[in-house]
Amino acid sequence: MTASILEGGMIHQINVKPKTRGERGLPKKPVESVMVTRAGLDGDFNLYRQENLKGDPDSAVLLMPLETILQLNAEGWPVKVGDLGENFTTTGIPYSSFSPGKAFRLGGAVVEVTRACDPCKNLHLLPYTGTSKGPDFVRIMLGRRGWYARVRKEGLVRRGDPIEEVPSVRMYGR
Repeated sequence: MTASILEGGMIHQINVKPKTRGERGLPKKPVESVMVTRAGLDGDFNLYRQENLKGDPDSAVLLMPLETILQLNAEGWPVKVGDLGENFTTTGIPYSSFSPGKAFRLGGAVVEVTRACDPCKNLHLLPYTGTSKGPDFVRIMLGRRGWYARVRKEGLVRRGDPIEEVPSVRMYGR
């Protein structure tokens, strides 16, 4: 397989949240560009990834299609970009096009999708869910919470960069 730019696939928004005492990793705020390292995005901290997953490199990055967020909006959930803790909000690539083992070039970085992100109770922290609507929202998010990825090649990513599917990333090393 040769590298190919997915038609319309691009970085819609880059989202980070610095380590903030007593807070979780969501919602995240937009930045124009970011250096992506094997540990994740510079300036981003995710308490769950650090404490529960012990910094697991297979969970370094979270990808979420804008189209999924818009679908949630159409269902009455006022989700904003960055609310779900995603690092990269993509556009032009269907949710189902991301799957474990697929690799993508995002600007100067290359990531490999490792697994789907399971919804958790941290979603109850969002102001429009809370404890009353939180369980329903978690159920709604099953199968569309985003995709974790491992960083195969570090690099700079900018908002608006194209997303390019690349061949097996084993060539980048573990």
